[in-house]
Amino acid sequence: MKMKKKIPSEEQLEQLNVKSWGTWSKEVSEFDWSYGDTETCYILEGEVEVTDPETKEKIEFKKGDLVQFEKGLKCVWNVKKPVRKYFSFDLKFGTID
Repeated sequence: MKMKKKIPSEEQLEQLNVKSWGTWSKEVSEFDWSYGDTETCYILEGEVEVTDPETKEKIEFKKGDLVQFEKGLKCVWNVKKPVRKYFSFDLKFGTID
């Protein structure tokens, strides 16, 4: 699976040190995106649907979700409600399950 999400516990967020990650925000929009590295992000607000046009795999996420996108993924982001997130390209903590 190229995209994963879970609802993390506060303890998991602390272990990942999420509050030290960078932040990113985007208004309602739709755009193509590709990942040169695996990205992990924690959604602070908003609602997004991301689609892999090749496999038709879709993932929807919102405030409180921890999401991971695999290196090499080419996708389409559909930001339904303005999004704000913490993000990290550091994989020392591994992949989310």
